[in-house]
Amino acid sequence: MPQQPSEQACTPPLPVTGAGPAPAAADVRPRPRSSKTTRPTRTPRTARTRTPYHRLFAVPGARAFTLGNLLARLPMGMFSVSAVIMIAGARGSYALAGAVTATGLAATALVAPWTARLVDRHGQARIAVPATAFALLGSLALLLCVRFGAPDWTLFAAYAATATTPNTGGMSRARWAHLFRDDPDAVHTANSFEQAADELCYMLGPVCAAFLCTTLFPEAGTLVAGVLLMTGVLVFAAQRSTEPPPQRHPRSRSPVLAPGMPPLLLGFLATGAVFGSMEVVTIAFADAQGHRAAAGAVLALQAAGSCAAGLLYGALKPAGPAERRHRLGLAAMTVTMSLPLLAASLTGSLPVLAGALLLAGTATAPTMVTGMALVQRRTPEGRLNEGMTLAVTGLLGGIACGSAAGGWVVERFSSTAGYVVPVVAAATAFTLSALISGRFRGSSPSFRGSAPSGGSNPCANSDAPH
Repeated sequence: MPQQPSEQACTPPLPVTGAGPAPAAADVRPRPRSSKTTRPTRTPRTARTRTPYHRLFAVPGARAFTLGNLLARLPMGMFSVSAVIMIAGARGSYALAGAVTATGLAATALVAPWTARLVDRHGQARIAVPATAFALLGSLALLLCVRFGAPDWTLFAAYAATATTPNTGGMSRARWAHLFRDDPDAVHTANSFEQAADELCYMLGPVCAAFLCTTLFPEAGTLVAGVLLMTGVLVFAAQRSTEPPPQRHPRSRSPVLAPGMPPLLLGFLATGAVFGSMEVVTIAFADAQGHRAAAGAVLALQAAGSCAAGLLYGALKPAGPAERRHRLGLAAMTVTMSLPLLAASLTGSLPVLAGALLLAGTATAPTMVTGMALVQRRTPEGRLNEGMTLAVTGLLGGIACGSAAGGWVVERFSSTAGYVVPVVAAATAFTLSALISGRFRGSSPSFRGSAPSGGSNPCANSDAPH
């Protein structure tokens, strides 16, 4: 505090001989005596009890765009499950349903980066709303094709049209980065909150879709998801005061070519394989135990562990460079992903496996938060949405590869042996991170939310390389 040097300077008794020193002595000396009371410390103590998340949502418009984003993000976990139930129920083929959803995933991997590039250049509201409307037309076309028995190829074409759905999670992270571009601690908390929101939607989305499709009618999940998506995007886009300004003519090159980005995206690909394989193998294991219906609840425990860890991680101030924290997170993921393998092979008990998945999920969110922080820093100026969408695309590609690898091991060997796949995938991601560690420190472009500016304190930048 500024008063401390003044107090030390006034420790020796000094005579008051002029007009200048008198006010200083009268102003400084009574303060140490009053510091013994609790009244002056009430406000700081009250401030300390507030979590870092209060600071996020104190920003005008933050609560509104977060609400809209959550409404828009929940359907992301509903569409694929609803499509599988709807197609399999009408056509009697899970193979066809899986092929259709895989086609949509591949189309999203190709189209999503281009949609994000348009968002960066023309603004979130201007692109997200029409892109969402076009994607909903694809979902509605799929529903009608299934309902009225259209040829199988129409299902693939209709579901591929949903690939224009914008990356709402990436747009929300971009808003936080814009609002707190000079406050890296707040950006860290915001990224942690967004990761926890991802896990929450991952838990609730499939459950809601399965409930609607089985309780009401097969098309109910798709219809409700469409309404939620459009409503959420409209609410999100209406908050123009928090929207980052568009970069109509960015001079920087594609994020794919930015220093440090290619190996980082490969790491996201391997991390996605962890999630995809774990989902397929757990469903197969629960089915082998005669409890296939409980597979969703068991997988939700993994997401719950990650959600809790993400919120706790966001309330802390991480120490050390982000590259090292990301590497440590991947190492922790490799270790914790071995817990389901041990639980399945040693006990063969579904409840024990559920506990192991809960613990395994605790390493996921901190690793993903730090990985996204690295993506944000290494993404060139004016291409933030595109960079984060590329990371999500890598995850989606990894999920598809992991699902295929996990299913292959389960069919060739056993459901217990399938838990080797997520361990290998996590170890691969860790190896990639270890190989590139330190090679790109200090060479990445500055990111608005992770680099100090002007007179800010460099020591406060917890994500900066040291």
